[in-house]
Amino acid sequence: MNVRLNVLAAAAAAVISTAPMMASAQIVLGVAGPVTGPNAAFGEQLRRGVDAAVADINAAGGINGQQIRVVVGDDASDPRQGVAAANKMATDKAVAVIGHFNSSVSIPASKVYAEEGILQITPASTNPLLTEQGLSTVFRTCGRDDQQGAVAGELLIKNYMGRKVAVIHDNTTYGKGLADATKAAMNRGGLTEAMYEGITVGQRDFAALVSKMKDAGIQAVYFGGLHNEAGLLIRQSKEQGLNIDRLISGDGLVTKEYGTIAGAAANGTWVTFDRDPRTLPSAAAVVAKFKAQNYDPEGYTLLSYAAVQVWAEGAKRARSVKADDVAKAIRSAPITTVIGALDFDAKGDRKTADYVWYEWKNNDFAMIP
Repeated sequence: MNVRLNVLAAAAAAVISTAPMMASAQIVLGVAGPVTGPNAAFGEQLRRGVDAAVADINAAGGINGQQIRVVVGDDASDPRQGVAAANKMATDKAVAVIGHFNSSVSIPASKVYAEEGILQITPASTNPLLTEQGLSTVFRTCGRDDQQGAVAGELLIKNYMGRKVAVIHDNTTYGKGLADATKAAMNRGGLTEAMYEGITVGQRDFAALVSKMKDAGIQAVYFGGLHNEAGLLIRQSKEQGLNIDRLISGDGLVTKEYGTIAGAAANGTWVTFDRDPRTLPSAAAVVAKFKAQNYDPEGYTLLSYAAVQVWAEGAKRARSVKADDVAKAIRSAPITTVIGALDFDAKGDRKTADYVWYEWKNNDFAMIP
């Protein structure tokens, strides 16, 4: 009897003692972005994409025989909170992080990740500086603002040469960076802006700016920034009688919340973004899963899913989750993802980017043929 009890006690102790080992054997993957705050819609896109990809990978056996556990970091689109979230990822022992959304957050957070040996893949931060820092463990599944700005500049030259264009930005790393890249492309092609102005993130009253644009006879507005300010700006412009052809912007507007904020004034807005991944044959099965959950994988959802696939394939190739090993493996050959085959250069950028134009109509952005 005592012998049996001792055996049972020993067995129980063994289970208890191995429980922490089993937990630590899980691979921790982080997703970081604006879970709260004005850009929470984009944070949800990142989280949805990561969660779906991890669920599919775990169902298929995980990474090198281990399951993945996701931890979430909220940066609220604030650089200081982003650094705090990055430090928390290190504390949580994350081996890689998918994020952040804002370039102004990704850039300072990237230094923390590099120091802590954490691989970073952003699906959304487009400012060139992120991958120009010489950090070997930073990647992005989106394009860059200099690529996006070149496309926008060409369109403005084609449609507005000899007309009055205002270039407005939100004074952020992303917004001003994109506006400046577009302005440079315009200027190279012979189109000089009639106005160049900055606004403030969170600004809600644009009466003075609209009045200034009316006095200048502005016919089109290029806006570098996000959907909140863009929606208010175009709505107030229309309400105050500014007769412009359209608002033109970038990937910071790709959420249906833009239409909710701008109302009918959103109609006709043009934006640059990746070729809609929801339409790709490679994404069909994943899109169907999302829609079965009554969720439209708009914006950066599938780019986030692809970011997980890139990291997972790198870890499988390297048979390691160490950042340096995975980074080398990612660069070794193109990786098949839900948004197509991605091939990365030495900086961590996609070797090719496919920016196309979208127009807001029928309560969504539709790709212009």
